[in-house]
Amino acid sequence: MTPLPPGATIGILGGGQLGRMLGVAAAQLGYNTRVLAPDEEAVAAQTATSFTRADYHSRIVLDDLIGACDVVTYEFENIALEPVEYLASKLPVHPSPKSLLVAQDRANEKAFVGDLGGRTAPWAKVTSLEELRAAIAEIGCPAILKTLRLGYDGKGQVRLSDPDEAEAAWAAIGGRPAILEGFVTFSHEFSIILARAADGSMVSYPPPWNEHQDGILARSTLPAPAEIAAVWGEAAALTGRVAEALGHVGVLTCEFFVGSDGPVFNEMAPRVHNSGHWTIEGAVTSQFENHIRAICGLPLGDTGLTAGHVEMLNLIGAAAERAQSYLTDRDAHLHLYGKTVRPGRKMGHVTRLER
Repeated sequence: MTPLPPGATIGILGGGQLGRMLGVAAAQLGYNTRVLAPDEEAVAAQTATSFTRADYHSRIVLDDLIGACDVVTYEFENIALEPVEYLASKLPVHPSPKSLLVAQDRANEKAFVGDLGGRTAPWAKVTSLEELRAAIAEIGCPAILKTLRLGYDGKGQVRLSDPDEAEAAWAAIGGRPAILEGFVTFSHEFSIILARAADGSMVSYPPPWNEHQDGILARSTLPAPAEIAAVWGEAAALTGRVAEALGHVGVLTCEFFVGSDGPVFNEMAPRVHNSGHWTIEGAVTSQFENHIRAICGLPLGDTGLTAGHVEMLNLIGAAAERAQSYLTDRDAHLHLYGKTVRPGRKMGHVTRLER
């Protein structure tokens, strides 16, 4: 892959904070960015060279993007496959539509990782209340029912503690196709964030210990405790096999539980990830820069830590209104995303480095 020269333009599908931070990283490397998103509040536009507010399905809009860009990427996976496939038929799109195809469907994702030797929670695909009841009989309770598509940050999920809750759970997800997952006994949650270049070279970051509240990431800490360190190698190797099998170019994130028999795969994201925001100050090369490097054909950067202890805190909802108080802490690095405050919404993050 011939490296894109400075001044080339990267198209970004999606208007959220991940696109915003990709835009910053692209600008640092001399690239222009063009964001396409239908959102009225597209915070990625604040750091982009240009912004188009339009639906992803408009061929007129997509053709305009094709004419303006040298490569296209995306900042979230909940986008229809068809426009991404259309773009990929006209110019380079990284990661490829194949990564989206697998990551958008939880059943596809679990089966794909299982075929590569990954350890998952017991699961079954369900498309009706009758199938849900049969899956509960096989897997047991407690369990969690997750829609096949579009769920994130705890959305599209219902916990079942008793088989009698099946009907209410099915109604709660709107009777949509789903998977039922058995609960996993685990000590910690963590993620492997990997960047893969078009030539197959890969780098990955040390795994953060991720702590969630109400289904939303609250804190990521490094170095991770010994329980995570013990399974780091196996989890990183699996993530590498996933990236290789997909032909993935860019950043790929796989989330894991620390189970009694080793790492248990939870889910993947074919993109930069919230649990990697600490890399902006806490790693030699951030996940955002490595994504831009990968999709533009540049050498991947060093993923080592820049401090002895790194902690990233998400600022959720009204917590952002008190965020400026962190500026009195010499070890803190504040990032606000420019979003309207809403309960449960990721408004920003702060990273602390202790050298």
